[in-house]
Formats: sequence, structure tokens, C-alpha cells
Amino acid sequence: MDYKLRPIGKTCASSGEPLEPGSVCYSVVIERQGQFVREDYSEKAWQGPPENALGFWQSIVPNFDKGKPKVLDSEALMQYFEQLSEEGNEAAEKNRYVIALMLLQKRRLIIEDSRQDGEEEFLICSGKQGEGPFEIKNFALPEGEVKELQDQLRASLSAA
Repeated sequence: MDYKLRPIGKTCASSGEPLEPGSVCYSVVIERQGQFVREDYSEKAWQGPPENALGFWQSIVPNFDKGKPKVLDSEALMQYFEQLSEEGNEAAEKNRYVIALMLLQKRRLIIEDSRQDGEEEFLICSGKQGEGPFEIKNFALPEGEVKELQDQLRASLSAA
């Protein structure tokens, strides 16, 4: 059975004071009128779980201003991808592969074909506006590593 609980609140359920990013927070789930409700408490206001609590846990209040990862412009990504095509080193190739995945997801690149060279697979892609063809080594990275590289790329590209 799946339970739908709201994300962490911005104020303490007991004191009404704002929950400060980076501070300790205690959350509880209680049943109220047949609904499961989440309540969040600051560390200062926490006096243990209420008697009718179904569960409780401790966490760190996230930075609410941080929000979702910044969405990168497809054209800026495409320019960076083309720039990396000229680099030729292993780190640049990995970043190029990750950017290609992002561009494929945004439908800015399309896979035309693939080819094998011994153990290695290469994707043959072209841009929606006639760019390419581009040959991209398929690193077949685990999802966690792809996400980490995407986050690094977002941070470096949005800072530029």
C-alpha cells in the first residue's frame, strides 16, 4: 500500500516558528479523520512523538530556496557538446556521453545508428537542426554516476 504524505513543512507544528534549513527536524505521521497526516517539529519544540503517532523520524531541514536542479538550455548544451567533440580525452568523452543522454532526453539529438569496435559500442547521433553526425562512445554508466555527472555539469554550466 502506498501512502501519500506531503513533503517537509516550512514551519514547526507546535510553535509555528520557521524550520531553519540545516537544522534538525522531527516528523511524525498521525491518523486524523481517516487520513494520514505529517507534522514536523523543530528540535527545540520536540517533546517526543504524540500518543497517537503511527511513526516518527528525525531529518535535516533542506534548503527550500535551492529548489529543483536548474534546467539547462538545449542550445547551450548542444554548443558545449560540439565543443567537447573536439577535445578527445577520456574525461571529456564521458561528459560528452552524459550531455548526449541529456540532449537525447530533450529530443535535441536523435540516434541514427550504432556500431561496434571490438568491445566498445558507439552511438551515431545527429542534431535536430542537421548537425552531425556525431559518434559517441557508449560508456553504459550506472544511473548513479550519470546523475552525479549531470549534477556537476549543471553546476558548472549554470555558474558560467
